[in-house]
Amino acid sequence: MRPAVTDYAPFYARYVANVVEDDVLTALEGQSAETQRLLASLDDQRAAYRYETGKWSVKELIGHVTDTERVMAYRALAFARGETVALPGFDENLYAAHAGFDSWTIGDLAEQYALVRRSSILLFRNLPEGAWERRGIASDSPVTVLALACIIVGHERHHLKVLRERYRIE
Repeated sequence: MRPAVTDYAPFYARYVANVVEDDVLTALEGQSAETQRLLASLDDQRAAYRYETGKWSVKELIGHVTDTERVMAYRALAFARGETVALPGFDENLYAAHAGFDSWTIGDLAEQYALVRRSSILLFRNLPEGAWERRGIASDSPVTVLALACIIVGHERHHLKVLRERYRIE
């Protein structure tokens, strides 16, 4: 189950390339456990860290990952259910600026992440036959349900790598 390059906008290629598993459901489940372990290792002081002025804090980055998963999962739901109306894009910086994630506890961010991921897993696990190949328009580009699942995994992998390399969080 790999999306074709015509199943998503070129912008998302770097995220889809991060998915090496043949089974995106297995990837979603395994990644959830990995991310939850990482979040459990943080306290609020460490989660407030910014590696550079003007960059997101760890809390904002985790909030961004969760917001993005919500958006991508909604798109997957809509297209899996046969939606034909084009869906809008979203401005991740605007979302982060208005979310107030730095006032959240890392525990609440971790719980939100776990619940959103669990919801995504249940959505994808229970898709009816043929739903994975359904496509729609989001952010002015065609995308399939399968590609959206891969984008969720690959996007999070990208940000986990950033957490390790720039924030020095293991």
